[in-house]
Amino acid sequence: MSDTPSSLSPAGDRHFDGLADKFADSLYGAPRGELRLALLDRLLPGMLELEGQPLLDVGGGLGQLAAWFAGRGHAVTLAEPSGEMLERARNHLAGQPVSLLQAPLQALPERAPGPWPLIACHAVLEWLADPRAALATLAGLLAPDGQLSLMVFNRDALRMSNVVKGNLEKALADRLEGSGRRQRLTPISPLTHAQIEAWSAENGLSITAVAGIRVFHDYLRQPPQSEADRDRLLALEQRYCRVDPHWRLGRYLLYTLEPSPTRPEEPVT
Repeated sequence: MSDTPSSLSPAGDRHFDGLADKFADSLYGAPRGELRLALLDRLLPGMLELEGQPLLDVGGGLGQLAAWFAGRGHAVTLAEPSGEMLERARNHLAGQPVSLLQAPLQALPERAPGPWPLIACHAVLEWLADPRAALATLAGLLAPDGQLSLMVFNRDALRMSNVVKGNLEKALADRLEGSGRRQRLTPISPLTHAQIEAWSAENGLSITAVAGIRVFHDYLRQPPQSEADRDRLLALEQRYCRVDPHWRLGRYLLYTLEPSPTRPEEPVT
């Protein structure tokens, strides 16, 4: 694996200029990416009240999620800090009702203030140096009756995966974060469910739904070898992704967050 530094912002966030091909191949060109999208296709209509409302897609990357919402009648604004990723999204979304905005999450209160009735922020917070502040920013962009679809990389699942792979010393030392300075796609800020619970409460948000994405796939000794086995794995993932305790070890945790009745006037930072 190359030690070539990747793109870190002045704030210490990881962006993906120079890594678009690897990102596309590793995350979406592999079975795990297909499984992630298939699970989202099943889960999002049940976890969100979708009425064609405008959507802000934060850190929208290559545009897969924006395409999903646009295909269901939502006018989407896709915000992405990486120019390379944004150009890929532009090609992917050609002809769809999606506006593109090159901006990091921290700039959105000025660049796309809303308030937004629907925000999606999937697999973004784990690449930021200060995910707690980022969630406060998202809360400030949300309309009083809005919904935030948040997906984060699960620190507990990352620990479990390291144990399964035999990285016992690393797991004992709790050295789970990536450095963000190599081409490996290990998040710099993997998060726990307890953190999302606490930070949501700080910002007057309630968790109204939660699911695990890939609760079994990443712990398999070998991937499914046949189409029939892939179908069985998908069926298992769909059956248990919202069942305790299985959802807690999903590689990603998917939340629906909504303003609570006692939400403070200003998010806590």
